[in-house]
Amino acid sequence: MKLFEQLDVYHDFTPRRAALNMAVDEALLESAAAPSIRFYQWQRRALSFGYFGKFADVARYVSERDLIRRWTGGGIVFHGEDFTYSVVIPAHDPVFAESSISIYEKIHRALTEALTCHAKEAELVTAGPLNDRRAGDRRSLGNHCFTNPVRADVIINGRKIAGAAQRRTRSGLLQQGTIQGISLKTGFAESFAEALSANCSGSDINEEILDRARELAQRKYGTESWLRKR
Repeated sequence: MKLFEQLDVYHDFTPRRAALNMAVDEALLESAAAPSIRFYQWQRRALSFGYFGKFADVARYVSERDLIRRWTGGGIVFHGEDFTYSVVIPAHDPVFAESSISIYEKIHRALTEALTCHAKEAELVTAGPLNDRRAGDRRSLGNHCFTNPVRADVIINGRKIAGAAQRRTRSGLLQQGTIQGISLKTGFAESFAEALSANCSGSDINEEILDRARELAQRKYGTESWLRKR
């Protein structure tokens, strides 16, 4: 059984600044009519850190990278050479009723399946603590996410290559994920989407969503008050 009955797929090929990338994810969550996955890129090398993270832990990178505080939880993630995606699940979709941990694990099982199809011997971590990946997770603050694999993360030869963080609201659930440290061939995004749903439809990010994202980037994600919130 696939996780989603249907899935909108956004291939967001336009590289965007970090603040706008975070804002597009939130705008998609606000307006979602169906589950979706968005694959996106970074205009500059970036560093994202979790909602409860401390700016002091990343301040030394300010001259090297776009720094951005995520709306989701978790620790420090370096972007620019990674494969980045986000999954949005609207509140009316049946999957939203499942626990955050169950959703995290099922998305990563689909990711593992796609990696296997592309000759990558990936597996899920099956032991260890079940971290809560909502915004309230404070346990991994200040840490590089990829030094601390936990249960349901994806590993290859014992090394973590994929992790994610979540945010659950009345509108739905957002999972932001990344794959790091491996090369991926053309077509991997399609394989990942098809592992999540047998009914995938290509979609474009329309101007209404982009306008809302620009507004969120301007008044929230791109502000010093958001970046230095803690």
